[in-house]
Formats: sequence, structure tokens, C-alpha cells
Amino acid sequence: MPKRVLVVFGTRPEAIKLARVVARMQEHPALEPVVAVTAQHREMLDQVLELFGIEPDFDLDIMLPEQTLTGVTLRALDGLSPLIESERPDAVLVQGDTTSTFVAALAAFYHRIPVGHVEAGLRTNDMYRPFPEEVNRRLTTQVARWHFAPTATAAAHLYAENIDPARVHVTGNTVVDALMHVREMPYEFPPGRTADAMSDGSRIVLVTAHRRESWGEPMAHIFTAVRDIALRFDDVHLMIATHRNPVVADEAERILASVERADLLGPVEYLPFVKLMEASTLILSDSGGIQEEAPTLGKPVLVLRDVTERPEALEAGVVKLVGTDRDRIFGEAERLLTDDAAYEAMARTANPFGDGHAAERICDILGRDLEA
Repeated sequence: MPKRVLVVFGTRPEAIKLARVVARMQEHPALEPVVAVTAQHREMLDQVLELFGIEPDFDLDIMLPEQTLTGVTLRALDGLSPLIESERPDAVLVQGDTTSTFVAALAAFYHRIPVGHVEAGLRTNDMYRPFPEEVNRRLTTQVARWHFAPTATAAAHLYAENIDPARVHVTGNTVVDALMHVREMPYEFPPGRTADAMSDGSRIVLVTAHRRESWGEPMAHIFTAVRDIALRFDDVHLMIATHRNPVVADEAERILASVERADLLGPVEYLPFVKLMEASTLILSDSGGIQEEAPTLGKPVLVLRDVTERPEALEAGVVKLVGTDRDRIFGEAERLLTDDAAYEAMARTANPFGDGHAAERICDILGRDLEA
């Protein structure tokens, strides 16, 4: 009889990175997935569920306007604890470093259910950057039974923390599985400025910024640098995928609303976002996932952070840390948009994060161990 695995997630990035795991688990003879979403990010999560055809078995729907980390934690724990108690799964699987990730792992631990942690071992060694993710993933490590590390570097972090090597498995990152699956899907942008910019020969610079530690003045510096890029280059079109949070969206609107060739797109669904990445000349982002996805597409990334838990991309030369300083962001972007040699050095397909078979490896390990 298949072993039941409760797969828990609450945000769009988690859903993207677990979608192919759920699909593989549905095909695995030894496993039966049970999907529970906290929906700490409602609309952005729903887009991904629809794209990958995932119908949650349980939906806690905990998102509230202007929610706090404390509120998300309490509501997620209050919903997941009785669910785990009633369902009694053979294992709980979580991904990454969100509040839902840590709370699901904690709730499973309280009920003595073993936890699998996808994308384990990422570290910046700064508990406030990224905030609260660095602490979330460290705490999840403490209760996990299976540590599915995306790279050898991530595994090394776990070994250094005295995690039993027999419980650490280097699988690759599941985001590569998802990206390779989605990029094969057809998509046409509807008529409008985005479609026009992608067909008129403009160089596309894609921008995303949302990190909590950058709220306030650092975020203003980022969007001011974006404005500087738009004013500097007549052949560049800036596509800014703004976060739904008003702390970010309002700042982007204030600085960029009147700037020609700078389009505020709002949250972009994953399929068109993949197509935007493919069409881009350059990406500016503070997203962890984009640092993993862009190398597969051969797109240089300027990372709008001072530290990254993904040093593999730095070592491969396909991303560069630029922080949130206005002059540095503009200067590095200008260099890549004017210096062909500098651009070509970063614009190459070299992905240290996986080969598209991470989900398969994770399911095989779970199936083997749960049957033992």
C-alpha cells in the first residue's frame, strides 16, 4: 500500500518548486501525495496551482490583508497541527524557507511525523539577511529527517552543522524541473506595450524586487537606479514585475509611473514570466529562484542583495551581487549593456543547480526509505 506524504506549501515559489515533485509522486508506486496549502500568498499561489494542474486536498486559506509574520505563524500552526493529527501521514514534505515551511515542519515534529526538506542547506550565515528566511530554513533543518540538498555546497553546509551524512541527499534543485517543463508550454502576450516591446527590437531588462530587508530606502534606491537605466538607454525597455505588497508596489509607482519605457506589470503569472526571462537581455532581481532559473536560460542576473545563499551561481560567473546602492546597480547594468565582452562572459548557459531530474530523485529516496 502506498505511503501517504503530506506535501505542504503556502507561496508561489514553494508551489513552483514542489509542482513536479507532486507530479512525480502521483506516478510513484510507493507514494501517495496529499497536498495541503496554507495559502499565505493567495492569488499568486492559485496561479501556479492552475498552471500545474494541482488541486489541493486541504486549503487553510490563512492569508489576511497586511498580515504579520506572527499572524501567519499562528494561523498556519493552528491549521496544520489538527490536520496532521487527523491525517497521520507517513511523512511531511516541505520546501525552502518560508514561514509555512518552518511551521509545517514544527507541526510534524510535534506529532512525531518525519519531515523531508526540499532545498535544504542554503545559508548566508546572517540571520537577518534574508529575513526571516535564513532562520526559517535553519530551524527546519533541526527537525528534518531527509535533507534534499540542491547542490554539493548546500550539503557541505549541513555536514558542517553535524547533520548525519546518511540523511543528506544531493538531488539538484526542483526549480530546474519546473522551468524545463514550463518553457515548453506555448504562450503569446496579449496586444499591448509588453507585446510591442518584445517585437520591436528593444532590449528587455526584467526587474523584480520584493525582499523584506530592502523595504524603505533601499527599495527606493533600487527603483531609482531602474529609472536611471531607462533614461540612459533609448533601446532598452524595462519590465518591472512588482510585488502585490503595497510597501513595494507604491514605491515603484512613485518613482517609475511617469518613466517612458519602464512598465509596471504588477505580479506576473509564472508561464508569461518564464517567457519574459527568455526574452530578456538582462535581469535585475533580489529573488532566490531567479538566481537558479536564469543560468539555465543563459541570462545574466544582477542580484539586488548584499549576500546570497546561492554562491554556486556566483562561482559560475552568471550572477553578480550589486546590493541596493543606486550608483552600483546603474553602473553594473550600464557596463553589461555597453560592453559586449563583459556581457558575453555572463550570458552563457551554465546551471550548477540541476539537470531537471531532482523531483524524480526525491520521490525515489522517499519511496525507498518509507518502504524499508
